[in-house]
Amino acid sequence: MVLACLLFKKRWCLHESVARGSKKYPTSSSPSARVRENAQALEPIHSLPLNCIVCGDCAAELPKLPANCVDLIFTSPPYADARKNSYGGIHPDQFVEWFLPITAELLRVLKPTGSFVLNIKEKVVNGERHTYVIETILGMRRQGWLWTEEYIWHKRNCYPGRWPNRFRDAWERCLHFTKSRHFQMFQDAVRVPMGHWRHARLRNLSETDKRRDESKVGSGFGKKIANWIGRDLAYPTNVLHLATECSNRMHSAAFPEALPTWFIRLFTKPGDLVLDPFIGSGTTALAAAKLGRNYLGIEIKPEYCELARRAIRETLGDTLWEVSYAKHHGD
Repeated sequence: MVLACLLFKKRWCLHESVARGSKKYPTSSSPSARVRENAQALEPIHSLPLNCIVCGDCAAELPKLPANCVDLIFTSPPYADARKNSYGGIHPDQFVEWFLPITAELLRVLKPTGSFVLNIKEKVVNGERHTYVIETILGMRRQGWLWTEEYIWHKRNCYPGRWPNRFRDAWERCLHFTKSRHFQMFQDAVRVPMGHWRHARLRNLSETDKRRDESKVGSGFGKKIANWIGRDLAYPTNVLHLATECSNRMHSAAFPEALPTWFIRLFTKPGDLVLDPFIGSGTTALAAAKLGRNYLGIEIKPEYCELARRAIRETLGDTLWEVSYAKHHGD
């Protein structure tokens, strides 16, 4: 806890008035520095700039960060050229070539116990799903990433529509990568209510319910219903049922705050550092700050940098982040 508190107190921020080429990272304890709305492009440093929105290209900014410093990376890069009006886009045929150098840097900055959650979905090209996501996964495995799990974000309020060869697109991938098979994961933090059905189901248990009942198809799976007695919470599945972002956040691809929140709870503890190299409107940073985690966001478009900084400032104010940290850290 002492180490986490020291990490929290070492909050670094650029002086807005320092000219390019002579930037420094002084410490600050002033109230206005508690929300890092004025951070600009990073210079090579030995200490981390915490709670900042960095305006720059993550391909250029990530190499300036020290190795093994991030606990969780959660991000959603441009879906190839699906958002041309926002980011110009990368043609699906060039996506892997563009993205793999970035994932190499993400591999370097992630701690051995950390996780990388990649929210992504293949777009349709010439009537079929492109393979750039699959190719990206294979390329990342060659870099040394472990493709540990795949979570599905079920979009409960997906957009209506009709196509001659497919139905509405109601889900997206959240690919979970790690550097090691031994990574931090706090499963109890995301348990869900079991539901009222359990009261009737557990009222009269059969003899089969009181012992482990093996699957009749020889799958190796089994269950013991009696283990559920007295439990109010259960572990979730790998399918997240969340609504999409409906409010106008002035960004064409904002995901709901509940999405990064779930993964931040699962893979980090208070005081850990969450990185989003495509921060967009700042949703990941907001989710991290509200849970008492440090954040670092990188965004290439200046207008989105300002949007993210304004959202953090308006939502958290100058002191709410510190209050939230203390609440979740138990201080």
